[in-house]
Amino acid sequence: MRYERLKTFCQTLRFRLTLWNTTVFLVLLLIGLAALREGLRLTLSQMVDEFIKEELYSAVRDLNRLAEEPERLHARFNRQATGHPRRRLFVQLLDHQGTLVWSSEQSPSLDILPSNVVSFHTPTTVGNHRVICRQVLGSSSEPLTVRVGCSLGRAHLEMARFNRLLLGVAIVLLLAVPLGSYLLAGRATRPIANIIRTTARLHPTNLDQRLPIRGTRDELDQLSRTINNFLDRIASYLQQSRDFTANAAHELRSPLTALQSSLEIALNADRTIEEYKEVLSVLLEECGQMRILVNQLLMLAEGDAGRLRLEARMVRWDSIVLSSLEMFQAVAEAAEVELTTRRLEPVMVRGDGNRLWQIVNNLLDNAIKFTPAGGRVSLDLWLDETSHASVLEVTDTGAGISPSDLPRIFDRFYQGDKARQRETPSRGLGLGLSICQAVVAAQGGTIEVTSKLGQGTTFTIRLPDCTRPSAGDPIFPTPSASAMLP
Repeated sequence: MRYERLKTFCQTLRFRLTLWNTTVFLVLLLIGLAALREGLRLTLSQMVDEFIKEELYSAVRDLNRLAEEPERLHARFNRQATGHPRRRLFVQLLDHQGTLVWSSEQSPSLDILPSNVVSFHTPTTVGNHRVICRQVLGSSSEPLTVRVGCSLGRAHLEMARFNRLLLGVAIVLLLAVPLGSYLLAGRATRPIANIIRTTARLHPTNLDQRLPIRGTRDELDQLSRTINNFLDRIASYLQQSRDFTANAAHELRSPLTALQSSLEIALNADRTIEEYKEVLSVLLEECGQMRILVNQLLMLAEGDAGRLRLEARMVRWDSIVLSSLEMFQAVAEAAEVELTTRRLEPVMVRGDGNRLWQIVNNLLDNAIKFTPAGGRVSLDLWLDETSHASVLEVTDTGAGISPSDLPRIFDRFYQGDKARQRETPSRGLGLGLSICQAVVAAQGGTIEVTSKLGQGTTFTIRLPDCTRPSAGDPIFPTPSASAMLP
């Protein structure tokens, strides 16, 4: 169990962020400390070199000045050497063969600093000493080599102190960095933990909770907004599904109740053949209404699942529109509504002719139904040459749609006044526009609505991949029985 907990902890984002941050920081720290140590070493070495160069310059000047007075020269060199006891400065004279002639006080032993070690101009490290030499002509016209050096013990001591300081700093950081990284990783992953806790509490029956937005505008805030938007869409979809189920049950209950009532009445007493025929006629009518509703619901379900089967062939869009206009002309005259077309261009569209015919029928039926007597319904069709899309507009001069109802006009069973009485002549089931939207979407097109209260409503359908017809193109055939359904 403990191993499983440790394994789970090591797989968390917080642990991995801590590990990555610690690794990167420690690597950079080691590189920085190494560079700092090397910089200090070079600085100390440069300081020692500058020091012995200055002392060499002073020793050469004294040699040139006191070459004829060896005792004073040696005394001068001794004072120069003993003036720097901590650095253990020394001055030596060598002959032209490199043999040691004279050494000042604080000079190292010969086994540490061999007499044959001679280097000119450039400081050289010999053992634990830094040495520089220069050849000078002596009083006997034979060259002498002045060798000046000092111990590196003090520089090594400073480096040792600095190394101990670096070691202490490294140990402290080695302990502090993982802890700090863990705390920072926890702070960075806290919004993710909140997201996990909030989403874990969500349930399809309760999607009211939303993730808090911290206002930092970083990626985590963007993730919270995205999830909140996604939850909004899910909640809206579930609410629509619940409303759809409730509305479908409501619409099916009415004809089922009528069927049951008719059957109970028919069975309560003996009836004549004519009475039984009348009951069966009522039952047949109610069954027809139920069949229409079930077919519409199945079509919408297929559209939701992306399995709405449509034929894909080139048909005359203008012929479909003209056929629907001719069919609804008598309906419009009975309602005392003027039905006209101002623009009807010949257009070929790839799609299902029967479904397109059903769309036009639904739109014309709604337009005539909600236009008062003396009003006008116009239908226009043209081809947009730039986008190769056809545009169909159905415009009425009815009462219009209120702004509060307009966003939900394509919702299933939705009606502006919420009325669903099947007996009301001007009311349907509220599925016609939903079916139009599903069919248009399956055709790859769009359907939009604009409306103004008291002025009227316009539905606009755009279908892609449309062309001008040519000679020999098929005309829209007689609609099938399934397409004749409301």
